[in-house]
Amino acid sequence: MSSNVLTMYAGPRRVDGQGQAKVAGMIGFSDESGPAPSAVYVERELPPGGTSAYLAARGAGARSFALWADDQRRERVATVVTLSAGGGVARFQVLGAHGEVIGTLIREKALRGRGLRTRWTVHQPGGFEAVGFKGRIVWWWMWWLLLPLMTVVLVISVFDSVPGNEGGLARAPRSIRWRANGQVPLEFRSKGDRLHLHAPGVDWRLGAALIALLRSFNADAWDSVKK
Repeated sequence: MSSNVLTMYAGPRRVDGQGQAKVAGMIGFSDESGPAPSAVYVERELPPGGTSAYLAARGAGARSFALWADDQRRERVATVVTLSAGGGVARFQVLGAHGEVIGTLIREKALRGRGLRTRWTVHQPGGFEAVGFKGRIVWWWMWWLLLPLMTVVLVISVFDSVPGNEGGLARAPRSIRWRANGQVPLEFRSKGDRLHLHAPGVDWRLGAALIALLRSFNADAWDSVKK
């Protein structure tokens, strides 16, 4: 199956020769089957209160990101804004460079929304509405059964894991498959933290916004830094 594969890389803050800070977070594209670029750059957009205000709102599930065509912010390609957040349910909207709606993303936290697993809904106007659940039931059962051993497994995996997969077996299941009309247009694979856009009609900007959001809800969330 031909698909775009999106991988997010979050690096340290960088500065160019003129002292201008560059965007460090990058989303790379591979196996391109559509008009997606080779990469876009993502950073959080801070509210008037700055970093402290962002982190306070973040605790309730809110997020705000800007996606740029280059690491010096010369061209904005998309924006992620929070429509509402609270009670374990957060709704986000993805906007294009001119404010047009690209899509809507909804995250319903496990046990707070409509199921035992975290539920992600992806809606693209004029296209599809796909629903995905974090992890597969069988892997969640195995993880809960092995929970008493997880402390030992975690210590071992810290010293015996590959880059990008720290935590190994001790990590809770994170893979997600979205389904719409019997198809799987989107798939997030925890190994390598890659998002696959299987359906050719998926807007790559929506995919980039989605992986940025997914990675912001991980234990190693890229947008949780205090600087």
